Amino acid sequence: MRILLVEDDRLIGDGIKVGLSKMGFLVDWFTDGPTGKSALFSAPYDAVVLDLTLPGLDGLTILREWRESGRSEPVLILTARDALDQRVEGLRLGADDYLCKPFALIEVAARLEALVRRSHGQTRRELQHGKVRLDPVAITATLDGETLTLKPKEFALLELLMRNAGRVLPRKLIEEKLYSWDDDVSSNAVEVHVHHLRRKLGAGSIRTVHGIGYTLGEA
Repeated sequence: MRILLVEDDRLIGDGIKVGLSKMGFLVDWFTDGPTGKSALFSAPYDAVVLDLTLPGLDGLTILREWRESGRSEPVLILTARDALDQRVEGLRLGADDYLCKPFALIEVAARLEALVRRSHGQTRRELQHGKVRLDPVAITATLDGETLTLKPKEFALLELLMRNAGRVLPRKLIEEKLYSWDDDVSSNAVEVHVHHLRRKLGAGSIRTVHGIGYTLGEA
């Protein structure tokens, strides 16, 4: 899943970006308020990690403007442990959860996973479609009980399709979910990943809707 991180502390930001990336997240990191605010309108993010003390524009103002403009992405705010007023105000402005600094990276990942799961109306951690099961936290997938060996982008694509079962996802959206702005993306990258997944899951596992994109086959 693709995460927007807005955090000006270089040590904290780098730790979150590197750590979440190792856990299978795709993270775009910005260090000032105005750029971070604009970023949410530029890519299809699954969730946001937002610090409240930022240069140029504070996090509460950013959150208020996001919600007033209709943005509904789940937001996890980061606050100082003694900043009760900020936490309460953040929740009232539309934040979905908060974490106090210092925090454990594994808790950031768990809370993000829970926020994204709820935003898709899912109650269970594990995703299932037919004989395919996928655990986004453990980064494991099985087909009919047998472990699937998937490359990171293949896993990310399968998770994306399973979270959106029943929807046809445009090719451009899939590409934006799998790659950050820093990535060098070939013109047929999505098609290659779909091809490899079909070989591992079965020919009918992913359906092409010509001129639109891709969706999961019948369960």
